[in-house]
Amino acid sequence: MTLQRIIALVVAGVLLTGCASGIGRHLAEVLLAAGHHVFATDLDEPALRAHAAANPAAWPPDRAHLRRLDVTQSSAWALVFAEAERTLGHVDVLINIAGYLLPGFVGDFDPESVHRHLDVNTKGVIFGTHTAARHMLARGDGHIINIASLAALAPVPGIALYSASKYAVRAFSLAAAQELRPRGVAVSVVCPDAVQTPMLDLQVDYREAAITFSGARVLTVAAVAEAIVQRVLPGRPLELHLPRSRALLAHIANLFPATALWLRPLLERRGRARQQQRQNDRGHGHS
Repeated sequence: MTLQRIIALVVAGVLLTGCASGIGRHLAEVLLAAGHHVFATDLDEPALRAHAAANPAAWPPDRAHLRRLDVTQSSAWALVFAEAERTLGHVDVLINIAGYLLPGFVGDFDPESVHRHLDVNTKGVIFGTHTAARHMLARGDGHIINIASLAALAPVPGIALYSASKYAVRAFSLAAAQELRPRGVAVSVVCPDAVQTPMLDLQVDYREAAITFSGARVLTVAAVAEAIVQRVLPGRPLELHLPRSRALLAHIANLFPATALWLRPLLERRGRARQQQRQNDRGHGHS
């Protein structure tokens, strides 16, 4: 890494989406604790503000700026990004985290679910990347980090819409990187396995989402934030997959799609057993 990049990372202006909970909220707090200036956004602005107000030490008002952002609206992106530029001086890093997931088999899901997955997960990232690119290209520097999923490497039955939307995020991010990197703007795509967030909690009661729980362990928001801060921000990789063991399985399924046909029963049995354990833990009041 060049000296200029090291200096730039000492204090950066970072815009994040999806900050009312999960990865976005934790990552915003990690960045604020490191001294960065953070423009934290979410569709549920009241929840974001309530959390920040309850934790003033973690959300210093001189460096934590909170706004509502509907990532599905390109006009909203233009307004919020311009405000972030004025407030922060300039946005050094955009991290697209906001996401949506509702399990459902292909023959069963509601058409509205199609729109919601693609609007939030795919169009939201595309609009954000497009808006940031225009500003960052004018300056000749910047970093866009898009959160996809291991479901962007291997298709996951039961959450096909989510998987499709994240495949699109990964493809768009890698293509955007080829266009933007020669002009000084890096694009990275992060593909984590299941992460302990409200999105994961939602899936516990859905039989369709069994494969989500088939891994040996669930990632924490702290682990994902640590990987972004320690590896993605300084190194600017094209891709980061978490964890490597599950990423290897996803790569195999991607290269040889037929393997998924015989792996699915095993993964579903394992996932349903772990779903049941989570349901039992919840019933007994375990976190």
